[in-house]
Amino acid sequence: MDYVPFFIGTQRRSSPECVPVSNPYTGEVIAHVCQATASDVEEALCLAVQASSALASVPTYVRAHALASLAEAVRTRQEDFAQTITRESGKPITDARREVNRAIQTFLIASEEAKRLPGEVIPLDLTPGTEHHLGLWQRVPIGPVLGITPFNFPLNLVAHKVAPCVAAGNPLVLKPAPQTPLTALLLGEVFQSLDLPSGTLSILPCSNARAEAMVQDARFQAFSFTGSAAVGWMLKERAGKKRALLELGGNAGVIIEPDADLDFAAKRCAAGGFAYSGQTCIAVQRVFVHEQVYDAFVHVFLDCVKALPCGDPLQESTVVGPLIDERAAQRVETWIREAVAQGASILTGGMRQGAFIAPTVLAEVTPEMKVSCEEVFGPVVTITRYHEFDHALQLVNESPYGLQAGVFTNDVHKIFKAYRQLAVGAVLANEIPTFRADHMPYGGVKDSGLGREGVRYAITELTELKLLVLNLPPH
Repeated sequence: MDYVPFFIGTQRRSSPECVPVSNPYTGEVIAHVCQATASDVEEALCLAVQASSALASVPTYVRAHALASLAEAVRTRQEDFAQTITRESGKPITDARREVNRAIQTFLIASEEAKRLPGEVIPLDLTPGTEHHLGLWQRVPIGPVLGITPFNFPLNLVAHKVAPCVAAGNPLVLKPAPQTPLTALLLGEVFQSLDLPSGTLSILPCSNARAEAMVQDARFQAFSFTGSAAVGWMLKERAGKKRALLELGGNAGVIIEPDADLDFAAKRCAAGGFAYSGQTCIAVQRVFVHEQVYDAFVHVFLDCVKALPCGDPLQESTVVGPLIDERAAQRVETWIREAVAQGASILTGGMRQGAFIAPTVLAEVTPEMKVSCEEVFGPVVTITRYHEFDHALQLVNESPYGLQAGVFTNDVHKIFKAYRQLAVGAVLANEIPTFRADHMPYGGVKDSGLGREGVRYAITELTELKLLVLNLPPH
């Protein structure tokens, strides 16, 4: 059995505290990961503080080159990363390989964005007495950042913490999810080859209590958290004056209008609702279908869902694997049963076996049911008919979340109406809300979070605008 060390800067560290990591499909313990102690956390934070000035003074070309080199280093070991992702998260191998490719792209994007940190010259001679004044501003590093990542994208969501910090010149202390630390630690191993100051990146698997203490530590200038809404907002309350970047949950809605391509929309909704067992915050959860095409859409959609290959995530064809653990599956099963007891009907699925939940479609749901108003984070999609487009917009907005939403229609006026009226971070026309390109601004409103990721936008969140005013009278 492997006992996997963590990283304080460039130093591998072990500790007597270890936590097992299990394969969600087999239940097998695949490694024990050493946990950072309180003294390890203190050492890593002191190192990050010491590294701040050194990293801030690293030339742009060095940071850009380091990120490009990191992308290439991940590429050379991409199958190692993909296999690690699948073994510790249960993500189907095809999706795991896609995630590795996305992480490579994230680092390459950051390499380019490091060269484009903005600045501006501002004339300040707008009133009498300011004739000789000129201003210029740049974005400067904010300082040490704490990153906390979830289990569902153990490489690419780590990349979305690491990449903008390196591009901007901020040291990062990363706390990976306890279920999936191995992928982050493999990235830490690859990171050691980069020519950057010691303390640029530390990776500390640790208890939630130690992570919470780090959130409260005033030496961190910002924390970037991806995870549940309950935990994210709780941490923000305890963060003090530091900047918070929160990427939280969702229960994404999709509207299907009568003029939509039903076959295409059904296939995309099946993929968006059930790939990786719905364990993404932008998974399709609520589908609203116009009454004119409801029956036709449901027929095609159920055929698509029933055709999804389920089972061993190491099989190339598998789309739906296990949930992260049996406890998660039990929770989803309970929510399904509660919905049925409250009047919902199961159109397909609904069964649990261990950590597996069969792809489930529920009809006759109400907004008060957990499967509607909360984030299922499992392979469950609800389907509801509507009469008017305005009502469909209202139904999508009847949610505490506001991450992304999809609208399938060829009516450009309805597309822009949805864009104006839906309370979400992004509206996707003729596409599912599960779509994300790694360079786009990504984030939500309401309980879905605060701030935006996507490398360029995260750099803005994690830097300060600093102004220089020059008084240049003529000689």
